[in-house]
Amino acid sequence: MEGLIIALFVCMVLALISKYLSIPAIPFYILAGIVLGKAGLGIVHSDEISQFFSEIGLLFLLFFMGLELKLDRMIADPSKLLTAGLIGLIVDMGIGFTAAYLLGFPLKEAFIIGTAFYITSTAIVITSLIENRKLMMKEAELIIWMEVFEDLVLIIIIALLSSGDKDLLFFFLKIVLALGVMYAIAHYGKEFLISILDRDDETPILFTFAAVLTTAALAIVLGIPDTMMVIALGAALATTDPDAFEQHARPFKDVFLVMFFVFFGVTIDFASGVDLYTIAILCILAVLSKLISGMLIGLTIFGSALSGLEIWSNTISRGEFSIALAVLYGSPVVGTVIAALVIVTTLVGAFMSKYSTWLRRGIVSHSRRKALMHRPHTGR
Repeated sequence: MEGLIIALFVCMVLALISKYLSIPAIPFYILAGIVLGKAGLGIVHSDEISQFFSEIGLLFLLFFMGLELKLDRMIADPSKLLTAGLIGLIVDMGIGFTAAYLLGFPLKEAFIIGTAFYITSTAIVITSLIENRKLMMKEAELIIWMEVFEDLVLIIIIALLSSGDKDLLFFFLKIVLALGVMYAIAHYGKEFLISILDRDDETPILFTFAAVLTTAALAIVLGIPDTMMVIALGAALATTDPDAFEQHARPFKDVFLVMFFVFFGVTIDFASGVDLYTIAILCILAVLSKLISGMLIGLTIFGSALSGLEIWSNTISRGEFSIALAVLYGSPVVGTVIAALVIVTTLVGAFMSKYSTWLRRGIVSHSRRKALMHRPHTGR
């Protein structure tokens, strides 16, 4: 319990500092866990209480992910979304998987690292667009829908990694049946759910909290991944009043998710078998892969390398979902690599997203000066 109190106090201070500096807090939380945990001072340890809080944070993160899935809006205009999403999937995951495999990681671990290369931090990307006043730029809507596409891909990846050696047909039939029941409840019980959310007492908060934890518990009993079912719960409830559910679930997500990041850092052990050379190569490639995919998307969708530069600068940051994959399916070595990826890409992404407009202006100004210098001189 003492470790939990120390971690909360440190995180409160780091949250204030990161807010003042306009830098995402996630890498600071992970670094705090590394410093306080087994790789650092060793004064904070992971125990059953911290693991419980971390699991709640992960569940509410995935619940929020489900609430953000607006499938009807995606179906209305899928062409640009599919093009951009597939380019990112092929380029980023391809580079990450190939690099990790060539560096000696087994196939499953290379796949997880490749997925971490691809999946960006939705929270950081959206927050960055808002804080840097970029929501009105032409690339912003595409960037947001790219995040939604990544979420859909992540659901499929979670299903594949969770299936293991089970009978795949029976496994997916159970998932489909559970999804059908969940959507039926949301559809036919919509008025009842909205009536609960409209109450001005503690009932909406208790209902939201209980719905998430009960869904996770039932999923475990049925032999279905609780992570998938919580995402599906969010997507189903998004058909009722998603804003109200977000409002009531946000306090749980914000507090417990901090614990998730910190105690992920606490468990990091740099003596787990991965060398700094490997980590450095993968971190550099993680930044470059988004540059390549961003440029390809910008040229394909907008016909502009500058648009590609803007897309890259706002999608560098990896974060919560990469860490979730490491916690759920990765080894200690993979956890260490992904922790480094998140820290490096988040800091680089925060800088690039903040100053990308200046960079674009500088490139345009340089191109104009270069064009003027090479313009043939015509006398009278």
